Amino acid sequence: MEKSALLLMLHVFCGVLALFSVSLVTADDPYKYFTWTVTYGTHSPLGVPQQVILINGQFPGPRLDVVTNDNIILNLINKLDEPFLLTWNGIKQRKNSWQDGVLGTNCPIPPNSNFTYKFQPKDQIGTFTYFPSILLHKASGGFGGLNVYERPLIPIPFPTPDGDFTLLAGDWFKTNRKTLQQSLDSGKSLPFPDGILINGQAQNTFNGDQGKTYMFRISNVGLSTSLNFRIQGHSLKLVEVEGSHTVQDTYDSLDVHVGQSVAVLVTLNQTPKDYYIVASTRFTKPVLSASAVLHYANSQTPVSGPLPAGPTYQVHWSMKQARTFRWNLTASAARPNPQGSYHYGTIKPVKTIVLANSAPLINGKQRYAVNRVSYINADTPLKLADYFNIPGIFSLDSIQSLPSDGPAYLATSVIPASLHDFIEVVFQNNEKTIQSWHLDGYDFWVVGYGSGQWTQAKRSTYNLVDALTRHTAQVYPNSWTSILISLDNQGMWNCRSAIWDRQYLGQQFYLRVWNAAHNLANEYDIPSNALLCGKAVGMKP
Repeated sequence: MEKSALLLMLHVFCGVLALFSVSLVTADDPYKYFTWTVTYGTHSPLGVPQQVILINGQFPGPRLDVVTNDNIILNLINKLDEPFLLTWNGIKQRKNSWQDGVLGTNCPIPPNSNFTYKFQPKDQIGTFTYFPSILLHKASGGFGGLNVYERPLIPIPFPTPDGDFTLLAGDWFKTNRKTLQQSLDSGKSLPFPDGILINGQAQNTFNGDQGKTYMFRISNVGLSTSLNFRIQGHSLKLVEVEGSHTVQDTYDSLDVHVGQSVAVLVTLNQTPKDYYIVASTRFTKPVLSASAVLHYANSQTPVSGPLPAGPTYQVHWSMKQARTFRWNLTASAARPNPQGSYHYGTIKPVKTIVLANSAPLINGKQRYAVNRVSYINADTPLKLADYFNIPGIFSLDSIQSLPSDGPAYLATSVIPASLHDFIEVVFQNNEKTIQSWHLDGYDFWVVGYGSGQWTQAKRSTYNLVDALTRHTAQVYPNSWTSILISLDNQGMWNCRSAIWDRQYLGQQFYLRVWNAAHNLANEYDIPSNALLCGKAVGMKP
């Protein structure tokens, strides 16, 4: 070949290589950097001054707005007088349970110290939250909204809203959270809440223009109480639940249980004036309410009269509503492919796990348990014990996968599972109070709700076509809820009651999703800045 031809080929090759290199650079996911400082402060959300937890001086904490696949580098500085951790409720932490921010995966951040979280909302979109995961810090604040927006060119199944509001609603206690924690430690239950807050306040105003449509991202960030949400004179079009785009049905009001999030579109199509926004408790006597104001920009008429009434029917009404939440099969989520391209209902589960919650007394004190096991935290995070092969921290036979008779006991309970298994989990609630179950690292298909005892025959009632995926599922009193999970995310994952006193007193366990072959395609290595505590002190990451 002539020299000139060789030079031409080399020039073309270098040009192609340069284009390829540019495409790699532009395809990189963006990095977003945050520094958050956690301090105490004094606020009076219910009219009584009390100590709260602030992040960057804010109560609730800053809203974290990111885009699918952003690399989030968040330096958290703990200025409290005790250890602290944040968990990212609903963020799957793909291959990365090291960043999950719970005591089974992370050492708490000591006082006057810091830890830098590094994670991605990988292939996720939607409405999520963050909150403190240890002790009873959540009763003092430290929580906030976490919204994951779509990447450019990834369509969403509705017109871009004219505005976007985050509503963090939850029950609240005037009692100092250390006093509440001491009460739980002594074997008592939480008292009845003193009130409901919306965005950390008893009064809020949300402004909009007549004729425009706004997204309201609603999360129940409370400790223990289900809520009903409604806007006077306006319909709520449900479009997203915890990262799932839904069939866009319209509701007068929506039940949102502890730990859950929904997103609705609201069109301001009424006479220009002010309207009540209401969050009120469900399944409680008395009913507590908080109100905010939806203010039309040209309104001259303030809100007046009684708050719009919520549903008067209880469990049956709420369960019936829950069954109407369905997956939008043709909509994309964070990826271009439709949600419905994964035919979950055609896959046969390799295992069924039935989890029964209970409220036993152990050593004369109130505890909460799963399949008779009330969880106790180890001094060493389970993930570190697993990584460093530290014996005696947990065992894989400490909890059974089916309920059984016998006394309840304390243990650091872990259920083993294999990576890429597809499993069925049934939450059986034989108590008279509603439950709310959350699983870190995953979302799951909520395929069935029913009353009484679950049996295999109940599978005939499952929705195996368009059940939505979510990370937190309610279980009604004396009822069951069934979910299907594709175990595609290796790690040590917390499965817990989202009702925080029950979690604190033992209604949780860890799911160890494992493949013995060390492979970065399955799980990332321990981060170089991992905090070490307990028996992991002195180990080298």
